[in-house]
Amino acid sequence: MSASSFTCPVSERIWQAKYRFRGDGDSQEAGVNGTWRRVANAVAAVEDDPAAWASRFYGVLNGFRFLPGGRILAGAGTGRQVTLFNCFVMNTIEDSVDGIFEALKQGALTMQQGGGVGYDFSTLRPAGTYAPTVGNVASGPVSFMRIWDSMCATILSTGARRGAMMATLRCDHPDIEKFIDAKKDARELRRFNLSVLVSDAFMRAVSRNESWPLVFPLEESGREAAGAEILELPWSGSDRSVRCRVLKRIAAQSLWRRLMRANYDYAEPGVLFIDRINRENPLSYRERISATNPCGEVPLPPYGACNLGSINLARFVVQPFTENAHLDLDAIEQTTKIAVRFLDNVIDVSRYPLEAQKAQAAGTRRIGLGITALADALAMLGLRYDSEAGREHATNCMRAVCHAAYRASVVLAREKGTFPFLDRDAHLRGAFVRALPADIVDGIAGFGLRNSHLLAIAPTGSISLLANNVSSGVEPIFDLNFSRRVLAPDGTYSEHAIDDYAWWMWTASRGEAETPEFFGTAKQIAPGDHLAMQAALQPYVDQAISKTVNVHEDIAFADFERLYLRAFELGLKGCTTYRPNPITGELLSPAGDEIHCCVMEREGD
Repeated sequence: MSASSFTCPVSERIWQAKYRFRGDGDSQEAGVNGTWRRVANAVAAVEDDPAAWASRFYGVLNGFRFLPGGRILAGAGTGRQVTLFNCFVMNTIEDSVDGIFEALKQGALTMQQGGGVGYDFSTLRPAGTYAPTVGNVASGPVSFMRIWDSMCATILSTGARRGAMMATLRCDHPDIEKFIDAKKDARELRRFNLSVLVSDAFMRAVSRNESWPLVFPLEESGREAAGAEILELPWSGSDRSVRCRVLKRIAAQSLWRRLMRANYDYAEPGVLFIDRINRENPLSYRERISATNPCGEVPLPPYGACNLGSINLARFVVQPFTENAHLDLDAIEQTTKIAVRFLDNVIDVSRYPLEAQKAQAAGTRRIGLGITALADALAMLGLRYDSEAGREHATNCMRAVCHAAYRASVVLAREKGTFPFLDRDAHLRGAFVRALPADIVDGIAGFGLRNSHLLAIAPTGSISLLANNVSSGVEPIFDLNFSRRVLAPDGTYSEHAIDDYAWWMWTASRGEAETPEFFGTAKQIAPGDHLAMQAALQPYVDQAISKTVNVHEDIAFADFERLYLRAFELGLKGCTTYRPNPITGELLSPAGDEIHCCVMEREGD
């Protein structure tokens, strides 16, 4: 077969519905190679030698070796008024009616152009507190989130791309319990993913069985009720500590168990270990983060944006399913270098919904290169996803991508200049940069970096399906065969029975008489092994990893709770679990079962 042809019928359907450009006359794309040409030419347009780089970009796109984010595939070279960035974090929400609705408007403009958005709602005063400037009682962050939810439904009520939003709230906000319970009702906030910003101090309070203060900043006037307990704390939207009034104290373990029970019962909110995110941020010297993109793999400052892409590991397995099967790491490194340049160029060719987003992207030149088809690649190597050898191969691969990406960014800095916000000495003091090989550190010291951040692992839902249904991101193989609903541009769904790519390769050559033990699927992988894989990769990812830990419906609650404690111990930046339950249903369905909504909001593309 041709390396760029579709072997999975639903993949061509995805291309037709999401990524094929249907212009007039000659601009009608006859096949996916036409899409690759359009995208390569558009992204190479900012180069001094566009034709040469368009050829190189086409070379990594062809055959699905490099998979840019869906916004790039759908928008680059079309002339449409859309952004090529997958995700944004919006500005700090000012605690006033004007500020709230200005933030709502900016979110609507961003989603209208195809970007997913993240917000930290911690700056909004808790429900029931008095707002002296207008003389009434505040309704709280969760009530305003419902307005965002309705806006998202209205803006994106038709078309093949669903709206995606992330809402975060601090673990010490007085409305944190309302936030945790918000999705008990299956009809509530369906277009939001929710995550709690969990601090190191809270985790210590949980481990020590201490009380936990729920607080909110004092009015700017500094007036405070007589006898009130006051704490000086870093707060969302501020680059310094602020005076906060303690409104309530609760048992830390009680709040933690409430959060765990919500996850157990309806899979949200997720957990972001926010102090670790900030501590390990290469730009910690100039930004404080309190929100992420909708799937959590890109923590961003206000107006931050990131364009995503993934190296398709399944295309780099040499002699699959044989004793000589191996990953071509040299080819992965060469593809990574071209992919970094490609994504760096996207920053310059993209449109931006807001000028502030453009300024932030230009200042940091953040990109998010990751991997996909990890589980398929391991199966093709004869390795189980949950084996020590499987994790070792995954680590080696991610290390190769990481180091090749940083070397490419040093070369680009020498050729085109560093990202404007770079403070070279401060950057070299960062924990992630200090752990890089000496030649990279020396290169940064000598020439700087083109990009403040380079690596993030997204879920790659649709683009992995486009690439003949390779396993998504760093997740295990979902199932060997299953059914998938695909949303068409007219808003209707079609149902497709599909095979996993590696399984299709196996059966095409050997039939279905046997299922090798290395084809472990998501439900067969122990929850702890999901976390172990995430932990194996995180040291080579300067941003974060979108990873869902699948657990069985009958998992004991105590065992479930220990997963999140273990995630914190392993040094992860966040944890998301999925347990089938009556509220969320199944993410996807094995072939023949009733099809449920596949929760497209969790897809990074």
